[in-house]
Amino acid sequence: MTANVDTRLAPRQRLARGLKYSAVGPVDVTRGVVGLSANTVSAVAAGLRKRYDSGKLRRQLTAAAEAVAALPEVLQEAAAAPEPKRRRRRLVLAGVAAAVLAGGAVTFSIVRRSTRPEPSPLPPSVEVNPKP
Repeated sequence: MTANVDTRLAPRQRLARGLKYSAVGPVDVTRGVVGLSANTVSAVAAGLRKRYDSGKLRRQLTAAAEAVAALPEVLQEAAAAPEPKRRRRRLVLAGVAAAVLAGGAVTFSIVRRSTRPEPSPLPPSVEVNPKP
């Protein structure tokens, strides 16, 4: 039969043990994150290498390079095209929005005035200035 005897640690021993475990914990976490990141990077690199070797990535990169090369021409064509309909539509939408806001403001002021009670022509039933 073994007895569990709790030996009391000296403050120096307690400090050393605390520092050991508080230093080891973050180191283990950091090593784990670095290891997972390295494994992920190597797996992605292997996948990209495989796709490049199969030709799919090569074709995609070629198509992207052609699209980038044609970009200045597309931008010039887009800048030269007339856009009167879009501008007119935007102006009409802005005018409609301003009219709706103005109508809402007028409606709000009318409703607010109509909900205010009319001042009574009778004198007040209680004294306005209370006496101390």
